[in-house]
Parts: sequence; structure tokens; C-alpha cells
Amino acid sequence: MSNQAVVEGVLERITYANEENGYTVARVDTGRGGGDLLTVVGSLLGAQVGESLRMEGRWGSHPQYGKQFTVENYTTVLPATIQGIRRYLGSGLIKGIGPKIAERIVEHFGLETLDVIEGQPARLVEVPGLGPKRTKLIGAAWEEQKAIKEVMVFLQGVGVSTSIAVRIYKNYGDASISVVKNEPYRLAADVWGIGFLTADRIAQAVGIPHDSPQRVKAGLQYALSQSTEQGHCFLPEEQLIADAVKLLQVDTGLVIDCLAELVREEGVVRETVPAADGGDPVSAIYLVPFHRAELSLAGQVRRLLRAEEDRMPAFQDVAWDKALAWLKDRTGAELAPEQEAAVKLALTRKVAVLTGGPGCGKSFTVRSVVELARAKKAKVVLAAPTGRAAKRLSELTGAEASTVHRLLELKPGGDAAYDKDRPLDADLVVVDEASMLDLLLANKLVKAVAPGAHLLMVGDVDQLPSVGAGEVLRDLLAEGGPVPAVRLTRIFRQAQQSGVVTNAHRINSGEHPLTQGMKDFFLFVEDDTEEAGRLTVDVAARRIPAKFGLDPRRDVQVLAPMHRGPAGAGTLNGLLQQAVTPARPDLPEKRFGGRVFRVGDKVTQIRNNYEKGRNGVFNGTVGVVTALDVDEQRLTVRTDEDEEVPYDFDELDELAHAYAVTIHRSQGSEYPAVVIPVTTGAWMMLQRNLLYTAVTRAKRLVVLVGSRRAIGQAVRTVSAGRRFTALDHRLTK
Repeated sequence: MSNQAVVEGVLERITYANEENGYTVARVDTGRGGGDLLTVVGSLLGAQVGESLRMEGRWGSHPQYGKQFTVENYTTVLPATIQGIRRYLGSGLIKGIGPKIAERIVEHFGLETLDVIEGQPARLVEVPGLGPKRTKLIGAAWEEQKAIKEVMVFLQGVGVSTSIAVRIYKNYGDASISVVKNEPYRLAADVWGIGFLTADRIAQAVGIPHDSPQRVKAGLQYALSQSTEQGHCFLPEEQLIADAVKLLQVDTGLVIDCLAELVREEGVVRETVPAADGGDPVSAIYLVPFHRAELSLAGQVRRLLRAEEDRMPAFQDVAWDKALAWLKDRTGAELAPEQEAAVKLALTRKVAVLTGGPGCGKSFTVRSVVELARAKKAKVVLAAPTGRAAKRLSELTGAEASTVHRLLELKPGGDAAYDKDRPLDADLVVVDEASMLDLLLANKLVKAVAPGAHLLMVGDVDQLPSVGAGEVLRDLLAEGGPVPAVRLTRIFRQAQQSGVVTNAHRINSGEHPLTQGMKDFFLFVEDDTEEAGRLTVDVAARRIPAKFGLDPRRDVQVLAPMHRGPAGAGTLNGLLQQAVTPARPDLPEKRFGGRVFRVGDKVTQIRNNYEKGRNGVFNGTVGVVTALDVDEQRLTVRTDEDEEVPYDFDELDELAHAYAVTIHRSQGSEYPAVVIPVTTGAWMMLQRNLLYTAVTRAKRLVVLVGSRRAIGQAVRTVSAGRRFTALDHRLTK
């Protein structure tokens, strides 16, 4: 390696970018002519294609790529040549200017172009085809770009990636630098994508002391919010203190003092609750919204159960033999005794739960409840947590079903249009896939049920619990609780022929799935994790489509136990995209961070965004990219609820590819065929309810790829970790 050097050039393309640490491999045109491009490596956070860069760093060489330049830091220089200006403006850096318009502007103003946009943007109307509206937008976009650049340069000094810098700017505008300098821990609370660790790094860079109470309190709140992401509604005080000491590397005494201060300032709630195992009571620390929701949900369920009035009084003294005979006539099938019990329960009790595995007739039971309620002219409202589950419920009952979010008309910020003061106009509310309801959503839903109306929750309690905090369905089913429930256990004859149903029940009772001689359940044995990853892709993209005539994008879903690793969802997404939606010269694409988005890509939303679409777009919503507009810097996704949702390019970190998703993310969805890599590489994640959830997502076909040892581990391991929740205890109060 030789000494420091400086290189100037135009950034032509980014060939690789790691979003997490900003490591970038790029090609730069240094103007040597002959079309030769130089490879540069290092952190180029914030640099956009088409910009002229002045890079400081060192020369070196790479055995495969030859001579290359390692960048240590860089500044952007406004381009000085006509060609540079044209590239710069045409790169999509400024909203409203694409390559064609850039061409026209540069043709008109030549070398003065950038000075004009900077100093006299109104003159842009001189350019043919640019009206006053467009020129105004360009001027504003340029100003914003400049302001962002200034914030970027500052944030780069403290090690923040571009996409996050843009978010910080969007959140605080001109106050960005002041917030970052003086209250960096606010970022963790206010800006999606910044956790405590990033905020902490920034705080360190701006000189906030390691043991400042501001840091310790932020750390405690972060530890609690991390635990809600693992599904807990609270943490026992001792565990929280231990977690915080480990995270913050400060004295235990300081953590205890700061926690007491947080309780006083009402940043968190401390309450003693009974231990899950009947041991000594636990001092529970809650984040405020979760404490409120737990109290409220328990209160609302008890309120519904005790309501004097009944909006379906006809069923209190109905002649059941007549009603059931009428039903059999209408549906052409008889209810089994346990199904009959569930139907009666739903129609006579104000709150009821129906649970059971696949093939036990949950769907037929729900349809029967709805048919009878409608026959008595009851207003029935149907909902499910995801678009796909709602669609299925609607097909099953022949009535309209919507997602819980749409039903409640959630508004930006997450407030619902329907609540206790404005309840839903419904006599019976049926919620399917209730295992997916987390505490916060369940609370919003139950609040909106009118007193006297009936609520039926339907779900499979043996599946994974909700992605969000809580174990609502399990807590409602807790022994000794006030909510009446029926568990369907009998597998119907036609379902016994299905390998998918048979094996789901085998897995659930701790037995190995049968993989020989089945028409709809296969195992490809491959002990090497990396090979298993490759084989999974081959099965999903080529073998299943060839043998069963299924569409690899629409009908086949890869479900991985974890995100990381050679057989994890992350790696498999990249390989599946290459196989199913490869790059083509005529196919528009957009690189963002380490990902490339193309028209035709299968994608999923990875955070709740209340501002998008008609009623928000929620974590887990799946769709297909239908359009990509480089000039307007916008990509359009058609979701599985058939809504066209636009994404600006700087919002693309809310989207991930969905050719492969983790099993956790697949809850509530159903796919014709699923392919599940089960490898020893995912050892820590292999649990019975995980494999059971994955297998029960399939309508027609399951293919396991991996090792028998790993499958054995999954079948044997019953997840020991109950979530910390006190809902079951609050319901019995």
C-alpha cells in the first residue's frame, strides 16, 4: 500500500453496497477516456450516481479486479463539464428531472446550468417543455437536496448512512443538526430505522458522556422496546436492570436510579403482577402504551361478557334441532358434536374463542355461525389481521371480509375511526387467524365492539404467537379464565388423505412427518446448509413449476426459519430473484442499498406505515412491483389487497423482497405450495410451533429441504419461552 492520494471522478455505478456498514464497491469515471472505469472501495455513504467526487484514500490492487482505490473520505464537487452536468442532473438526484429533461436544460444553459438552478431557478421556464409548475418543483427539490447535503456531511462525520440521514432530515428539517448535536437519543424514538445503538454512536461522536442520565434512560427504554419486539408486554425489573447494565456498560446503581426517575416521570410503569409459574410476584416494568392496552383489553373483554343487552336475542331460546336441520339443508353437511357446541357458543355468548388445527373444520364452523346469524337478520362483520386471510374468510362465507386495520379505519398515527365512543355497527364480529392479533391491535378491535354484540375469535393457538407483543389468543384461552372456548380436535375424513394435514398434526404432537409415498409432502435430503439453500431455490423456481404447473412467483412461497445464513430468507431472496425476475435490458430497475428492485418483483412491507395507501400499509403486506418511474423517483406496488401504493425511492427501505420470507412473517397467509429449508444452520430457531406454522401455510403442497437431524430437532423442541404478559391474570380479576 502506498501513501495517501486524491482521486477525482464521476460516480458511474454502485456495484455493491452493504446497508449496515456502508461498505461500497463502485465504478468511477476519472476522465481518462477510452471508457476505462476505476474500481473504488470503502464507505461512500450518501454518494449518488452522476455526482463528481473528490476522494482521499490509498491505491492498492486486488488479485481478481486489478488496480483499485480505497476511499477513506470523500466530498462531492459540483461537476464542471457539460457532460458531467448532464450526468449529474440526469441521475435522478433531483425529483422531476430525468435524463430527457436534463438534456434539454443543459442544452439551453450549458456550463451555467447549475448556477441557474441555484440562483435563478425561475429562468428554467426558458427551457422548451418546462412550465412554471415543473420549474418550481425543481427549484424546491434542489434547495432540499442542498439542505440534505449539509445535514449529510455533518451526519457522515458521525457515521450515519444516507437513507437514515434523509429520514432524520425529513423528520426535523432545518432543526436536524441541532437535534443530532443536543438530543441524539430522541432519534431512537422518533426516526424509524434508528435504534438505540445508532443513536448511541452519534451521541458518542457529539460528546455526550457515557454515564449521562439521558443516555441511561434512553437505554432502559430501548431495552424495553427491544423486549416488545421479542413479544413481551413487560420485563421483570431484575431482568431489565441486568439487560441495561450489559447494554450500557455502566454501574448497576446508576441504572436503578435512572429507572426510578423514569417511573416518576411516567416514562414507564412499574406494577406487581403474579408470576406465570405461581412463584413469587414479579415487579413488572411496562412501556406506557403496552400497560394501557393490557388493562384496557382485559376491561373491554369483561365488559362485553357482562353486558346486559344482547344484539342477537333470537338465539337465547331458539329451537336448535330445527335451526341445525335448516343449516344442514343449506350447507349440505352435518356439524360434528364439537362444531355444534362452538356454533351454539358463538351465538349465545358475547365473547367466544374457537381454536383447532388444520382439517378439523374451523372454517365450516365459522361458515355455519355466519349462515345462522344472517338467517336471523343479524349484522355480521368479518375481519382478519392480513389481506390474504381476509380474502380467504370472504371466499369461505360469501360475505365481505376486511383486514382489522381497514375495518377500524386506522388513521395516520394509528388512531382508529371506530372505538368505544363510536362502535362498529355489528351484531356479530368474527375475527379469523386470531393467533396473529397482538396486544395493541386486539385492544383497538375489542374497544370497537358495541356492548351487546357478540365477538368470535377464531385461530390456531399452536401456531407461532403474533409478531407484535402479547399472546392474546393463548391468554384468552387460559384455564380458569372467563372466556368460553371450544377446541376442535377431530380430523375430518377427507382431510386425513392430505399429507399436509396429517403431517401438521404429527409435528404438533411431537412425531416426525411422513415423507415417503405422499402425493403432497416431500423431503429433499441435503445436510450441507449452503447446498440446501441452492436446492431450495431450484425446487421453488424450477422443479415445482415444472411438475405441478404452479407459477413460481404467485403460487410458491419459500419459508425460512431465519433471515441470516446461506439458507436464510435474505440469501434465498437474492437467488430466487435471479431465478424468477432476472435483470433484462428492457426491465426498469432501481438499486437501493444492497437490493435491486425490478418491475415484477414480489415484495413485502416491513413496518407499519399509517401514512400510506387508503388506511395505511402494514408490516407483512405482500405485493408485486408494477411500475418504476426514474424521473419521478417512484415505484408502485400492487398489494395483495389490490391497492396500488406508490413508494418514493427514498422510502425503499420499507420494502424487502418476498420470494422467501421468514416463517414468522408468513403468519396468516396461505400459499398453494411452500418450500421450507430446515437446516442445522438454523439450529437455535428450530422449534415445533415454527415448523407447524410453516407446514400449515400450505394449501396443496409442502417440500422440506434439508437434514433429517434438523427436522428431528424442530419436532422435539417445544418452545420453552412464554412471553411476559399479564393479560390472563387481568381477565380473571
